[in-house]
Amino acid sequence: MSKKLHLVSLGCTKNLIDSEVMLGRLKSYEMTDDASVADLIIVNTCGFIESAKEESLNTIFNLHDQRKESSVLVMAGCLSQRYKDELADELKEVDIFTGVGDYDVIDELVEHKRSQFSPKVFLANDEVERVVTNSNYHAYIKLSEGCNQSCAFCAIPFFKGKLYSRTLESVKKELTSLVKQGFYDFSFVSQDSSSYLRDHDINDGLEQLIDLIDSIEGIKSARILYLYPSTTTKKLIKKIANSKVVHNYFDMPLQHISQNMLKLMKRGKGSDKIKELLDEMRKVPNAFIRSTFIVGHPGESEEDFEELKSFVKEFEFDRANVFSYSDEEGTSAIKSKQKIDAKIIDKRAKELGKIISKTTKASFKKEVGKIVDVVVDGLSEEHEFLLSAKELLWAPEIDGEILINDKEIDEEIAYGKIYQAKITEMVGDKLVATILDGRL
Repeated sequence: MSKKLHLVSLGCTKNLIDSEVMLGRLKSYEMTDDASVADLIIVNTCGFIESAKEESLNTIFNLHDQRKESSVLVMAGCLSQRYKDELADELKEVDIFTGVGDYDVIDELVEHKRSQFSPKVFLANDEVERVVTNSNYHAYIKLSEGCNQSCAFCAIPFFKGKLYSRTLESVKKELTSLVKQGFYDFSFVSQDSSSYLRDHDINDGLEQLIDLIDSIEGIKSARILYLYPSTTTKKLIKKIANSKVVHNYFDMPLQHISQNMLKLMKRGKGSDKIKELLDEMRKVPNAFIRSTFIVGHPGESEEDFEELKSFVKEFEFDRANVFSYSDEEGTSAIKSKQKIDAKIIDKRAKELGKIISKTTKASFKKEVGKIVDVVVDGLSEEHEFLLSAKELLWAPEIDGEILINDKEIDEEIAYGKIYQAKITEMVGDKLVATILDGRL
């Protein structure tokens, strides 16, 4: 009888890729959703912000309460890496600790019940087998690890180090392999994707990547996530716009728009330059623009916050997220004497969240009446007679859901296939569509 594995991947999609690498190393285990019967339990933790840390620790404690006596509990990932000494002393519930450098040897660590923290951050490449999860057509591709930026609020360079990019040839081999396995839709991720290959003294690395993507037969859809304002250029925006495969999908975490706050946050680009880039993106046909913002960063005045609110309301991002500032060890912001009261931070987050909710709803409404390419993912949790789909343009899971309630074709709808569909209405926060035709 095969041993059972229960794995929980927390945090970002970059973490998910590392979790998939661990699954590739542990293929002898049978996956289970029931932690109480698992022989091996792995939690790939996130340590980016306070709420993520709490979620990671609560997950560890909850799984420890559920586990059977003979099981092995592994804590991996960012949180484990950041606090490796403290956690090893305090978390007696955990059997094996490992960080962000040993995903490709997890099977050896489990076999010998050994904790290990390699000095170098692991970067998935074409030589490491992954088990892609949650989709039969889409996969994430990690371009690099670490970051050369010095944002005042971010601790990522503190525990993941400087930018470290994989080669174009490595990306090409992985893409080619995944296409052969039936995957045709890809999202490219890193901490700062627009800096890809700059650590190799190549300033147009992302543009070269787009040419590579366009050249590989079998890739039908792609998007690049996590552009950084100071390394995104008008030339890059034009390159994306002219690509035959990469969508006009611009995901650029801005964090703020006030010139005062951008300086305090050490964001590199000034407010005017950011607006120029956004205007350039808006000129691109069918552009989809996503961003994130932080409220309550030390030094944020009421005037700064009001400027941010007005900007988000007027620009009408297609999608956006708001985060509340939290102190992070290893950052310069933690030393600031201009801290904002927690109640004020919470109030600001709610206010900006309401604005974002309205702009997102407006973006959804603009889709009604359009004929778009969609991918059907499966049955919808909304109702047994509805199918769940997303626009091919959208990133998986984060950009919304389309409910398919009708079709004008005789064939049975296949999961993971691209269809042409007409958006007929919006119900609540969901779009409803009718399948018109199948696509190649």
